[in-house]
Amino acid sequence: MTEKFRDASLTPSERAQDLLTCLTLREKVGQINQKLYGFQAYERKDDEIILTKHLTDEVEYYGGLGTLYGLYRADPWANKDFETGIVTELAPKAYNKVQAFVMSHSRFGIPALMSTECPHGHQALDGYLLPVNLSMGATFNPPLIEAAYKVCGAQMKSMGVDLGLISALDVLRDPRWGRSEECYSEDPYLSARMAESAVIGCESQGVLSVIKHFCAQGEGTGGVNASAARIGERELREIHLPSTKAAVAAGASGVMAAYNEIDGVPCHANSHLLKDILRDEFGFKGVVMADGVAVDRLNELTGDFARSGALALRSGVTMSLWDVGFSKLEEAVEKGYITEEEIDEAALAILTLKFSQGLFEHPFLDEETATPTFTYEEYPQSLNLARESVVLLKNKNNILPLQLDGVKSIAVIGPNADEVYHQLGDYTPPIKESQGISLLTGLKTLVGEDVALHIHKGSNIMDGTQEELEEAVKLASTCDLVILALGGSSSRFKGAKFDTNGAAILEEGSLQMDCGEGVDCAHLELSGLQNELAERIFALNKPTVSIIIAGRPYAIPRIAEATDALLYSFYPGPVGGQALAEILLGKISPSGRLPVSIPYSAAQLPVYYNHKTSYPAMVYHNEKSKPLFSFGAGLDYTTYNYSEVAANTLTLSKAELLKGTCFTFAVDITNTGDRVGAPVPLLFIKDNQASTIRRDRELKSFNKAFVQPNETRRYNLALDSEDLSVWDANMQFTLEPGTFTLTLEDKGNIIWTTQIEVTP
Repeated sequence: MTEKFRDASLTPSERAQDLLTCLTLREKVGQINQKLYGFQAYERKDDEIILTKHLTDEVEYYGGLGTLYGLYRADPWANKDFETGIVTELAPKAYNKVQAFVMSHSRFGIPALMSTECPHGHQALDGYLLPVNLSMGATFNPPLIEAAYKVCGAQMKSMGVDLGLISALDVLRDPRWGRSEECYSEDPYLSARMAESAVIGCESQGVLSVIKHFCAQGEGTGGVNASAARIGERELREIHLPSTKAAVAAGASGVMAAYNEIDGVPCHANSHLLKDILRDEFGFKGVVMADGVAVDRLNELTGDFARSGALALRSGVTMSLWDVGFSKLEEAVEKGYITEEEIDEAALAILTLKFSQGLFEHPFLDEETATPTFTYEEYPQSLNLARESVVLLKNKNNILPLQLDGVKSIAVIGPNADEVYHQLGDYTPPIKESQGISLLTGLKTLVGEDVALHIHKGSNIMDGTQEELEEAVKLASTCDLVILALGGSSSRFKGAKFDTNGAAILEEGSLQMDCGEGVDCAHLELSGLQNELAERIFALNKPTVSIIIAGRPYAIPRIAEATDALLYSFYPGPVGGQALAEILLGKISPSGRLPVSIPYSAAQLPVYYNHKTSYPAMVYHNEKSKPLFSFGAGLDYTTYNYSEVAANTLTLSKAELLKGTCFTFAVDITNTGDRVGAPVPLLFIKDNQASTIRRDRELKSFNKAFVQPNETRRYNLALDSEDLSVWDANMQFTLEPGTFTLTLEDKGNIIWTTQIEVTP
């Protein structure tokens, strides 16, 4: 035994290869297991961290530990809070104690990888949190997402995290799905740009990104979580795979398989997906992580845990998560379900990550130096995301920004008026009171002493009483202006119960959340008494501004019709209340655009804008044929003049495009108002001559930049060969000659349209 793996001059791959030859089968199986819930690996007594039998038994059995999930996770499911969990100042001590135990029980001193949830910020005590993905998608600002994930990555790195689990791949196709908030958009192009930005930001700080979920989880039947995606490969490739391809190209180190099946094949057993497409086609070299207990769900195919573990491994999964199946891989080898060489391949990938992370040379954190804190004041990226994510959908008579001359009192009414946890989304840790800014708190800071603010929730999210409703209406009737704060909640902090994978379990009266994992909806109306509350408020004939704070698009046609102004804010994060207040009072102008269409009702679904040309969307004789608000809609507080679009050419040959020549377009936009604004020109194509049915419109380029009053700024957009190619009748990605209709839009309006041609 040479132990060349200790030679730091060798490459991580070479060192991993050598170490692998030293390990027993059980040790190898231990390296690819991630069975433990990390929050169960310790108990905290005051400032002392005590390791539990959950951890010690696992480490002793396998002679080490591959990866520990969620050491820092804190939420009601983990049952960790500021009294029982790992606060920032205890992180180095906790990390080092776990790592020292793992290494001391490994024959070769192999450290453990640490993985953690970072779907929209680090799910840890004092974790730096962001608005949810739908909110980030509404910014149409990829550099801002990259900057925000750099902060998240830096925080995770300071706490010894190696793998950040980032929601980046799901595309929203049915808003009844409880996890809608985890999607950037209904559009694959926008989703891909955001996904690659998140990966770049996180990986730049030395934290390896594990992007999830792969693939088509947003296509679940009826919007039900983890249900079948009843689509073929063309839909898979056109809508759901672009995010993964972009994120892999950006440097993603890991991919998490999704719970769902695609056309009858579970993603965890889909070698075509995990090997042929992900590895061979996209060139992915990293690890494929299972989703929580998902390998065990393969028992529906195999009837046996060992067979399920073998099937997942053989199909391309290299790291487990909480399941029994991978813990049975020794048995699977003994029974001939899988070979030791196949386990070697997976174990090699894990060991290579450990060497590439420098864990063998630097396995511990410095306990003498204080762990850095990441405050929202010092790092304003979360606030900036919130500011740019709010979408103004209606502004009758320019009631916004609010002019408070003559206004003596404002009623702030609704369940989301003063609830920070209703701004945070699912997968959220407890936060200190000082870390959050609700809508009411934001208004109090900006309104001033001359205007009285009166608050009443009027209704809970899921229920309410007539007495509360009457009190709220009576209060509103005495005020000059009403701000109606409605919407939803994914907060687990009010009585939620949980499945083995942490998803919420729906039990009558057990929770006050109507969105989040496990909380799928049959309809899209606001829950509780919110619609009745809104109608009663509108009947007062007071100037009313309505704000929907939510994790999904809700069907709100009556509210949109009756209110004077309408703002939609997908969960805007811990300081989102400040952003909303700044927009209401004109400190900043809204610049968000809808990343997803909002329906009149669930009966219309699907209402995504990029439907096929073979049918005119969802047309029923007894329902509207268009969404209430479509993808890309959004107003602001200024006006623009759009110059004639300049194009380098309107005709290019197929050969020129394949050699790298692009169609390029430039539009000069002048801010003709008196406030700073941010135009967001969106360039759509429609393929008029193709071998397969194309879509009504497809977003292929966009640009966003702020422009001062009377300033003119040039916005550049481009189309390359990939933007114009299709998956043809033979499932080949091909650039086909023909004509394309182009439209340039902003604020939901067409600025310019023309045709381009690709010649043979």
